[in-house]
Amino acid sequence: PAGMPDDQREGLQEELIDIILHVLKRNPQLHYYQGYHDIVVTFLLVVGDRLATALVEKLSTHHLRDFMDPTMDNTKHILNYLMPIIDQVNPEVHDFMQSAEVGTIFALSWLITWFGHVLSDFRHVVRLYDFFLACHPLMPIYFAAVIVLYREQEVLDCECDMASVHHLLSQIPQDLPYETLISRAGDLFVQFPPSLLAREAAQQQAERTAASTFKDFELASVQQRPDTVLRQRFRERLRGEERTKSILTKPRTNRFVKLAVMGLTVALGAAALAVVKSALEWAPKFELQIFP
Repeated sequence: PAGMPDDQREGLQEELIDIILHVLKRNPQLHYYQGYHDIVVTFLLVVGDRLATALVEKLSTHHLRDFMDPTMDNTKHILNYLMPIIDQVNPEVHDFMQSAEVGTIFALSWLITWFGHVLSDFRHVVRLYDFFLACHPLMPIYFAAVIVLYREQEVLDCECDMASVHHLLSQIPQDLPYETLISRAGDLFVQFPPSLLAREAAQQQAERTAASTFKDFELASVQQRPDTVLRQRFRERLRGEERTKSILTKPRTNRFVKLAVMGLTVALGAAALAVVKSALEWAPKFELQIFP
């Protein structure tokens, strides 16, 4: 908190570190994440170090468990519930955000710190913590959706591009009607439980993975790869040679036709060599684009 004396602040920091290390040492399957300390220090300020240690350890193995995995896969999956909730309530806002391609990263710090990192008034923080402790672990994402929906007009009045919408949403207002929003979040959870939204959240996750888009990329790029171009040129050359052979074996073929065919064959060979040369020059550039 602002205005805390330095000696008290230093003592609080030592207690905070002790609690975090205690929990991680007793639960080696858990991993620290940036923002975990915001939650721990909230409990420390309210109940003291002894009770905070017990509460945080219990919370870390339950409500916060998904955030403490080695990767952020589960955290990103929870964020995927945000847009389906918004879509159920206000499709216009949902479609606008989708068009802006803003994603859900603006709500990451809200989720993993239970809004403790983004709210300046400590009273609002502890009120939300009471609410989240009494509810399903996904309730913070419902509350995040309610904040976005509450700011509907601001969102729709914003420029429809990622930078503008992300900047707007990441700056959370400090004068929100918290009790109204808490009640609204509880209502939405009852109306649209996680089980109802799970399929759409999973679909969003699948659509954002590299594996789901690789086939499209492969099909789009295969016709542009140097080896594919060379194969196409080689097949054309073979077809040209077959036609040449057919013409040369026909009776009464005059000398001018033979010369024309030979000239065509030479031209195709020169074209193939030109493609090889350009492919060798282009390949490193292509690799640099894919693997900068």
